[in-house]
Amino acid sequence: MASKDYYGVLGLEKGASDDEIKSAFRKMAVKYHPDRNQGDKEAEEKFKEINEAYQVLSDPEKKARYDQFGSADPQDFGGFGGGGFGGFDVSDIFESFFGGGFGGGSSRRRNGPERGADIEISLNLTFEESMFGAEKEVKVVRNESCETCNGSGAKPGTSPVTCDKCGGTGQIRIQRNTPLGVMQSTTTCDKCGGKGKTITDPCTKCHGSGIERRQRTINVSVPAGVDTGNVIPLRGQGHHGKNGGPAGDLYIHLNVASSRVFERDGFDLRIEKHISFGAAVFGVEATVPTIDGDVKYSIPSGTQSGTVFRLRGKGVKKINSTQRGDQYVKVIVDIPKNLNEKQKEALREYMDACGEDVTQAKKSKGVFSKIKDNLKDL
Repeated sequence: MASKDYYGVLGLEKGASDDEIKSAFRKMAVKYHPDRNQGDKEAEEKFKEINEAYQVLSDPEKKARYDQFGSADPQDFGGFGGGGFGGFDVSDIFESFFGGGFGGGSSRRRNGPERGADIEISLNLTFEESMFGAEKEVKVVRNESCETCNGSGAKPGTSPVTCDKCGGTGQIRIQRNTPLGVMQSTTTCDKCGGKGKTITDPCTKCHGSGIERRQRTINVSVPAGVDTGNVIPLRGQGHHGKNGGPAGDLYIHLNVASSRVFERDGFDLRIEKHISFGAAVFGVEATVPTIDGDVKYSIPSGTQSGTVFRLRGKGVKKINSTQRGDQYVKVIVDIPKNLNEKQKEALREYMDACGEDVTQAKKSKGVFSKIKDNLKDL
């Protein structure tokens, strides 16, 4: 019999490792499985070849013989050469990869404990609540175990019984005659839905589901220093699990309102403090707002507009820490408008004392003065 390139069948180079052989077989077995290629003769033949190749290359003894002599008699490796698969159960190979027969891996776990799903909600906070922390209440609607039947789904006094079709496994085997021989596959039991048990007398409260929808009010401790985008996780406050599985978690997404006074920058705060021209010249003890209340701050004489001062430790509290950020105060010097004549004259004297040319200042007129002069000329 002509030799076969089993490495080539699996798309591998000679000398491939066990992990590479397993990985290649898994991918090709899924691709060419008869259940996915019904009526495709070429796919059936390919599926036969990759199984034959895997039977040889996955066995250390057979693989060594094949690597040494470069050929192998299919009759020596499970009887693939003559009359198809015979009674060979393809799911035996797939079970080692997929946890069960083809397409049935997940159903086997349906009778085991299942963790409940998580819940995500949003919580709105004021700026002050985010600065100092708060105790809040949130309402959630979640799946909980039925209190009447304790989650069994069966009427009190009765219990679920083992499914008589699958024997409690949640799976059934199906045989089909194909050109390759008798093929067997595993699928979810259609009587119990993969649970392995059936309920003959369901609970009247949950109608056999074992689950009830309930609204709960949950207390939430919001720590100081949180910001928009932060998430508070509450473990075990999500949907209840099934078959004794743990509950999921509750995730609370925070939205913090902005402040009319403060601008937040991480754990720092920023504000603008407006002072008069005279205060900037002579200096002033200004009242500065902070989240702890107003404080006094001495602004020195000659302060320029745009100067920034720092108030240490007056910023946002760092979460789960005693430290705080800082507050930055940007000084804005307001240029006087609508001066009266006495004020203007005093300013001209100041300019003259500084050696500045006040001629233009004396001649300069405002827009309304110019309009008034023009009206006089009409």
